[in-house]
This record gives sequence, structure tokens and C-alpha cells, in this order.
Amino acid sequence: MFLLGLAVAMVVFLALTLGTARRGNPDLYPPAPGADSVEIFLVNHGYHTGIVLPRAATADIAARRGLGALIAITARFAAFSSLEIGWGDEGFYRLAPTIRHVTVSLALRALFWPGNPSVIHVVGVNESPAMVFVKADVVPIRVSAEGFARMLAMLDATFARTPHGELLDLGPGLYGTSLFYRAVGAFHIFNVCNHWIARLLDAGGVPTSPVLAIAPPGLLLDLRWRSGLRSLRSVRGEEVR
Repeated sequence: MFLLGLAVAMVVFLALTLGTARRGNPDLYPPAPGADSVEIFLVNHGYHTGIVLPRAATADIAARRGLGALIAITARFAAFSSLEIGWGDEGFYRLAPTIRHVTVSLALRALFWPGNPSVIHVVGVNESPAMVFVKADVVPIRVSAEGFARMLAMLDATFARTPHGELLDLGPGLYGTSLFYRAVGAFHIFNVCNHWIARLLDAGGVPTSPVLAIAPPGLLLDLRWRSGLRSLRSVRGEEVR
């Protein structure tokens, strides 16, 4: 009976995974040979996922497309070559800077309490992501210029604004030169940081799966499975968490 129940659960999980999987946009990803493209990086910290964007390219597209939040962010972090950006539950993000700070009560509240306010975490980076985030899985992803621009439009819309259009600066972030900003959207089990990252990638044309993206390993597995994207540690033959 147990084996039958397990088999049914696996079939349901597989059906949900395949039924909700986003196919991506072949006009955007992968970039056509010789076409303009931009390299970004997904960073898996073990329980949270962020994305690293080149600051100059972000500033250029933000200026050309009138993305006000990113114009302000790239100006404020003008001293850095890249930006690591993450989205998540405000309480969990700020009270659990590393996995050892995670508690059952923090996790349960973030996942199941309704209406959890969210934040965006922005970090200035001047070295390669693999050197900065040495304990993380860093996945390089090359997207088309148009795919990158669509990702930025979605990212820009995630920043909350005052009635006068100003960003809501919530103070220092978790590490390095970083800041928290108020974000739009409520955090819950069906809308976690990895889902947000997956939607950004989907905007850039990269295939993603909401079911697998509920946890970082699932997101990485999907990227490897359907797009051939691998973390730099796995490419070097190191153990991947």
C-alpha cells in the first residue's frame, strides 16, 4: 500500500512538473550565433537564490528603456562592476543571513503566513561571482540582448515606489556593500525566491519549471536538464550541494 501511494505521488508530481513547465522563448534563448548577448550568473546560496547582473549593461538598458528603479540602483552602486540581486520574505531575509540562522518558526511563518511583505536585496560586486561566492553554486547563463532587456523590465517592476516614484530604501543589507529595498509581491510557499528568479529567467527566454523551482536544487536541476546549464563547481568536478 505504501509503495502504491508513493508511486501515485510520483506520478502526480511528474504530471504537475511537466504540465506547468515553461518552454522558454527560442527567439530569445539561447542567443543566436554572433548576436549581441549578456552573461549573467545565478547564485545558489543553499537555501536562497540570487542573480548577478553586469552593472554597466544594466544601466545602459535602464536608461534607454526608462527603467526608473534600475537607473537609480545602478547610479547608487556606480562603484561596482556587477550587482547581486535577490528577492524574498522581509523577516526571513533579514533575520536569517545564513542557513545556520534558519529556524523552524521563521521558515513556517515565511512559507505559510498570509501577506508576508517582501524585499529586494542589492549587493555591489567587483570580482567574478565565483571568487566572491566561493561556497555557492554559481551558474553562468548567457542570454540575448533582448532577453536581458525583458528580464530587466520585470526586475524594475519588482521595486516598490512611493506615490512620488521614489524607491523605499530599508537600510543596510546582509554583507558587503548592500541595501534592502521594499518590493512588491507577497512571499509564500507558492511564491518563493526561486520562483521569482525563475520568472526573471523565463522573461529572458530560458525554460523553467515552477514546481521544480520551489527549492534551489530543483531550479538548478531544471536548468541543467533542459538548458545544459551547470554550476562552475560541477564543471570543475567539485562536489555540488
